[in-house]
Amino acid sequence: MNPERTISRRRDAVALPFIVVLLAALGSSAARGVGYTDEFRLRDCSWSSKGSTNPYFNLRPGYRLVLEGEDDGESARVEITVLRQTRRIAFEIDGMPLTVRARVVEERESVDGELEEVSRNFFARCRHTSDVFYFGEEVDLYEDGQIVGSEGAWIAGEDGAMPGLIMPGTFLLGARYFQEIAPEAEALDRGRHVEMGIEIPTPAGTFTDCVGVVDSTPLDPEEMDAKVYCPGIGLVMDEDLVLIEHGNATP
Repeated sequence: MNPERTISRRRDAVALPFIVVLLAALGSSAARGVGYTDEFRLRDCSWSSKGSTNPYFNLRPGYRLVLEGEDDGESARVEITVLRQTRRIAFEIDGMPLTVRARVVEERESVDGELEEVSRNFFARCRHTSDVFYFGEEVDLYEDGQIVGSEGAWIAGEDGAMPGLIMPGTFLLGARYFQEIAPEAEALDRGRHVEMGIEIPTPAGTFTDCVGVVDSTPLDPEEMDAKVYCPGIGLVMDEDLVLIEHGNATP
């Protein structure tokens, strides 16, 4: 989820038309100076760490997505797996303590067959709205098979970090919100809904009624990342990476 690793990938023939449309839509709205929501009614939620009632973000344990493409001319692969593990996250809102049991979603990124990053991301769903919130991530950066760093890691409730919204239960065109609120960790990703009704071909199949989200960060306003999510599937395109496989992970 770190913008430095997900933004500025090369475009390929499958992804390019969608990227152009999504980034153009963001540019026209950004010119109007609209802001991004950074406060959410978390106290009104009861929480679930599993399930698939959010059409674009599946928290069912064992669910897996695999995307492949190119990263600066090298082959790239991202494997996203909803683990059976959870993590307790404690934080405060206006002095009121809240505790959430969040689902762990592991993301493994490899370039030319070499593991570069493993992140364990923490998500939970507000039962009332089906909004999925993001409560932080642990990050291991690899080089030659060895862990060399943890840049981008953050946890809600630590160092002033707060939960962000990763995917609303209802997709509203033009909605804009912070996905990460962790200034000390320089994790300030934000999303904007820019397109609906997308049909997108991928090696895993052709999907319809999909939606476009453009991620950005105020830390570097020039950086943007176009993504497409499809109902019942989840993420099917992240810049030049496209879905090649989805379903239950092998036990």
